[in-house]
Amino acid sequence: MGLSQDEPETSPVESTPAAWEIVLPDESATEDLGRFLAEFLAPGDLVALSGGLGGGKTTLARALIRELAGAPSLEVPSPTFTLVQPYEAKNGRAIVHADLYRLRGADELVELGFDEMTESAITLVEWPERLGHRAGPILSVELSLRPQFGDGSRFARIDGSGGMAARLERARALRALLDRSGWDEATRVPMQGDASSRAYERLVKPDGTTAVLMISPPRADGPPVRDGKPYSTIVKLAESVHAFVGVDRGLRALGFSAPRIYGEDLSAGLLIIEDLGSEPVVDSNGPRPERYAEATRLLAKLHGTELPGVLPVADGIDHVLPSYDLEALLFEAELLPDWYCPAIRGASLPGPARSEFLALWSDALRGIPGERPTWTLRDYHSPNLIWLPDREGLERIGVIDFQDAVLGHPAYDVASLLQDARVDASAEFELRLLGLYVRERRARDPDFDMHAFAHAYAVLAAQRATKILGIFARLDRRDGKPGYLAHLPRIEAYLARNLKHPALSALRTWHATHLPGLVPSAEPEPSA
Repeated sequence: MGLSQDEPETSPVESTPAAWEIVLPDESATEDLGRFLAEFLAPGDLVALSGGLGGGKTTLARALIRELAGAPSLEVPSPTFTLVQPYEAKNGRAIVHADLYRLRGADELVELGFDEMTESAITLVEWPERLGHRAGPILSVELSLRPQFGDGSRFARIDGSGGMAARLERARALRALLDRSGWDEATRVPMQGDASSRAYERLVKPDGTTAVLMISPPRADGPPVRDGKPYSTIVKLAESVHAFVGVDRGLRALGFSAPRIYGEDLSAGLLIIEDLGSEPVVDSNGPRPERYAEATRLLAKLHGTELPGVLPVADGIDHVLPSYDLEALLFEAELLPDWYCPAIRGASLPGPARSEFLALWSDALRGIPGERPTWTLRDYHSPNLIWLPDREGLERIGVIDFQDAVLGHPAYDVASLLQDARVDASAEFELRLLGLYVRERRARDPDFDMHAFAHAYAVLAAQRATKILGIFARLDRRDGKPGYLAHLPRIEAYLARNLKHPALSALRTWHATHLPGLVPSAEPEPSA
């Protein structure tokens, strides 16, 4: 869903909820359970199926494998005699079904190549006690006959370890949310996400009605990176889905087209939200001028409105918008020497050059002329803007992905829009829309200071470009996502454009000395 602020990967802290115990009144209920468990399994997971003979292990395994394979009529015989039976999931990944009842010893698994076969597979093991100790995510399912609940009834006790318990709890919460929100019969279709840990799915009801499922579990604090604070705290990233809900309701209260919320489980980080569609504000030639103009007018209206810093989320729950302060802006700028320089330029900056870089950025950010803080959505750019032709006026701009909103200078989001990290925008196009923004602001406030805004715009646009160069280099080097590197030339050009502003002359000189490729010697382009 667009450019994420991104952060170092962390391991979520797993809670230890009580095991889930459920009565399965008949065989179809056991099959339903298998299909449900298949929803949240991933390669490398082990499903340990235990219980006596006739307890329903094979029935459960058969339903689970068929769901993973996307083949309701797939033959799934018990592997009692073969010990191990491989399958292929619908996403091409491997499934392994093992029955270790006849296992004579651990050496037999070695001969079968069991460890190699299951390393990146979803593995279902009946009689798992014969497997010995296993590391990694384990879903334990114990089944037993319970005739006191009716003929053919079974009792299931489900637990997880190695990261599985939190996934199981989230899956249960999701199933409950879908049921009570009326989306239990919807098909779930994965959607392309962003660079963050959030996930999105499109829900499609049998009648074709759609919504978007947002899966955003509470963020676990990462390791301290400075002054005892984790990265997310320093750069003001949202800790939970509460931020999205608060900002969403705030935007909708102003008449903007943020998604309606159809259902929510705040503690689990689950939302069912309105599907605004996928009509972009760009085409193959770049920005659509009339659509970008409307997105610019939206910002002018937002920034011309006096806005609260505390937003209601639910009864007794508020979200306080953090300030986009000097610490956050400067720490983000450091992503360039920390990641871009070594990964893209091939060398780390010498200590004195790095210190000078930070001192110059501190001076530039402190020198921004003051203006009343506003809601800064941070990723207000083409991937997060949806054109809604059936609506009128500013409501034609659908806005998503604003959970990391902060209180900051209005120039930041204008720069985010007009210097889009993924879309080429010429300096002339940028200036035309800056002119539109200024006219719209002046219409609401005749005292609006255009020159002060231009100063702030150049500095914050340069800061954003500096940060994104570091983020995209980090996504490649650390996260194995090289696709973001294709955008670097565009962002480098934006940075060079911004460095031509007189307020950034000292930083321009620094770049000419230490990163000369970013400061071309050509005639200056029109600038803000």
